[in-house]
Amino acid sequence: MAPKTASRAPTSDDRVVAIVGKELFLRSQYTSILRKSLIDKFGEIDTFTFDGNIADAATVLDECRSFGLMASHKLVIVDDADQFVRAETRPLLERYADNPCDQSTLVLRAPKWTKGNLDKSIAAHGVITRCEAVDEPTAMRWIQARTTKHHQSTIDPKSAALLVQRLGTDLGRIDTELGKLAVSAGQGNPITSELIGQLVGLTREEDAWAIQSFLLCGNTERILRELRLILSNAPRGTHVPVSFACTDLARKLLGIAEGMKQGVPIQSLAKEMKLWGPSRDPILHAARTIGPPVPAYCSMNVLMRISR
Repeated sequence: MAPKTASRAPTSDDRVVAIVGKELFLRSQYTSILRKSLIDKFGEIDTFTFDGNIADAATVLDECRSFGLMASHKLVIVDDADQFVRAETRPLLERYADNPCDQSTLVLRAPKWTKGNLDKSIAAHGVITRCEAVDEPTAMRWIQARTTKHHQSTIDPKSAALLVQRLGTDLGRIDTELGKLAVSAGQGNPITSELIGQLVGLTREEDAWAIQSFLLCGNTERILRELRLILSNAPRGTHVPVSFACTDLARKLLGIAEGMKQGVPIQSLAKEMKLWGPSRDPILHAARTIGPPVPAYCSMNVLMRISR
């Protein structure tokens, strides 16, 4: 079995690079990092991009081996490389990766990657950089750093958590919204929760899950009003995610209340139940209020109790 290679950003010293993973934004960012590193080292470079679905391996490798006419170094990129690296092309690519050309950098980009002997060959003269989806805490930290460095603004942890709650952890989508929010906030002004609430809308599915926050408000009339609003404005079938959202909230409340009874630290309970962002404290407060469950309680009993 091929060894697992360490994941890091590619540099100008790498001659064969695989940038792989489902996170398209990261694949693009790592490519930009590599291109800048090559330009810093070699000056002007020539870039060639091939479609891995139709590209011929011999043609791609000939491009890597040939001398450039206008620049001293080439960046040769193959997209959809999972279709390019096949049983019949692997031996050819392995031989090239074992002895790559100094005047070229070959980049294989793909949403997925099948491990094999090619990994070992790449690791000898380059790197396999993995671009997997991030979790919510990582996305929140990334938002704060990205806002400061690339959007010349600031955002506090609470606002970053709200943005993740509304958009999920797709970094590309988040970065697009950060750009809009930074412009709307104005130069030198922070991105606030209020601004996010005004400009970043929930998706239809997220609208359904928003019922959790209303269930915690303790106002039965408002809960029924918001539930009616969600179901009447949303597409057919929305009652299914609404039901899931209610059951999920009851599960969290019961689990936290029981954990509190057993003396489990609050931080551990919050982590176990995946409580992040603005919903964390209201759920913990509600669990503390209803107390530990008893056998006669079911999920609906709990939800009815907190809505009184």
